[in-house]
Amino acid sequence: MTTFITPLSAEVIGSVDTVFKWVGPNHKIVIEAFDDPKVEGVSCHLSRAKTGGISGAVGLAEDTADASIACRQVGPIKFREELKDGEEVFTQRTSLVFKSMQVVRFFDKKRNVLVYLVYSDKLIEGSPKNSITSVPIMPWAKG
Repeated sequence: MTTFITPLSAEVIGSVDTVFKWVGPNHKIVIEAFDDPKVEGVSCHLSRAKTGGISGAVGLAEDTADASIACRQVGPIKFREELKDGEEVFTQRTSLVFKSMQVVRFFDKKRNVLVYLVYSDKLIEGSPKNSITSVPIMPWAKG
């Protein structure tokens, strides 16, 4: 039986201000965490730019495509169901309508490694800014 697991939302871990704004929230870098919905034992941390000011406060700002990702094995790895290369594991809207940041997963079977890619896409034109991380599938010590 295959269950459909939807991409999840991230837990905010913290943030740092990068540009002071007189009105509205400051521009910042936000650090978020999420667990891979189909791979038990893998967690990812994502840092991304968040636009402040008045437009950011009311949800009309477009965040930049800057993002970084780090994923790690945090327990025994168990595949909840079959993995598909390029499958979306996380998405976050970065503008009101047209832009989003996505995390997709690939499985490098030859090296027994999961590879996660974060990138930004736009309805009209995507962004070449991206970051990857890899998680070697290793035995987990019981103890």
